[in-house]
Amino acid sequence: MFYTDGKLQYPVRVEKADPLFARALQQAIGGIEGEIRVAMQYFFQACGARGNNKFRDMLMNTATEELGHIEMLATAVALNLEGAPLSEKEEVAKDPVSSMVLGGLNMKNILSSGLSAMPVDSDGVPFDMSHIYASGNIAADMTANIAAESTGRTLAVRLYNMTNDPGMKDMLSFLIARDTMHQNQWMAALEELGGHKGAFPIPNSFPQEKENSDFSYAFLGFQTDDSVDKIAGRWSEGPSMDGKGTFTSAPMQPLGEKPSLGQAKPNSGAQTEQM
Repeated sequence: MFYTDGKLQYPVRVEKADPLFARALQQAIGGIEGEIRVAMQYFFQACGARGNNKFRDMLMNTATEELGHIEMLATAVALNLEGAPLSEKEEVAKDPVSSMVLGGLNMKNILSSGLSAMPVDSDGVPFDMSHIYASGNIAADMTANIAAESTGRTLAVRLYNMTNDPGMKDMLSFLIARDTMHQNQWMAALEELGGHKGAFPIPNSFPQEKENSDFSYAFLGFQTDDSVDKIAGRWSEGPSMDGKGTFTSAPMQPLGEKPSLGQAKPNSGAQTEQM
């Protein structure tokens, strides 16, 4: 079950409305780095979590928090759009030249939502759930969550640097702090699952002796001049990160043949020369 008391998780205030910044904030709502993405990702991960129930509960709690972040950002978008009555904005929007006064405002926020936030990114593209990663493997999901919070924090920092509004900076400083916590939270969960030596390679339930071990820890170079040594690094020598092998590097040579497909079937729409 979900509960709400009608209050925001953290104060949201705007000292000077900025329609252009409202558009930028839409990326934090419906962009691929945004709050809809992480809320739904953690929610579906929680719904499919098996094993120790504390991981499910942690995920569901964090998904619920992210819903609150959507509420905060949607409020911020609406407040930043409150620069003039709707009728005046609609009138300005009719004139292509005068519409520049709106400072890049997405027309959908006027025409479709009446100066309110929408589940879209900064270009008005609806979030389509294609960036939701819920694999059913708890370690893989935690790893995906680290990446999600990393890109989300990067976006929040960029938004912070885009505005001079004290209220918006205050709100974003809170969201950046929560991204810091969530990055650490998912890393802590991975550590509890065995860390990089216990959880990896994911899934750790697959016997590694069934792998082609010649390629398990080999960094392969695909340069035509065999210069793989020029990009040597921690990933090409020394013990592997999971402690189960040793990194090597070598130029990759083709091991297969040129593909040769059979002829096209009759009535398949191919040319006569293909049959």
